[in-house]
Amino acid sequence: MIALFARLFALRPLLSFALLGVPVLALVAIGLATVVALKLLFFVVLPIVLLVWLVKSVFRPHDVSASDNL
Repeated sequence: MIALFARLFALRPLLSFALLGVPVLALVAIGLATVVALKLLFFVVLPIVLLVWLVKSVFRPHDVSASDNL
């Protein structure tokens, strides 16, 4: 069976590229897109969210009456 596939791919290199090359290229493209998305999330979105949270927590008006009840 393996010899049959080897002979088929040797005789028809375009078919072997279509069967083996396209899925490999698709996996490489998906992997690269995942890496880019994670870098974008980690280096752009996360710092912006942390900065917004920090600004909101620093400039939030503190409720004085809540601390008087202690």
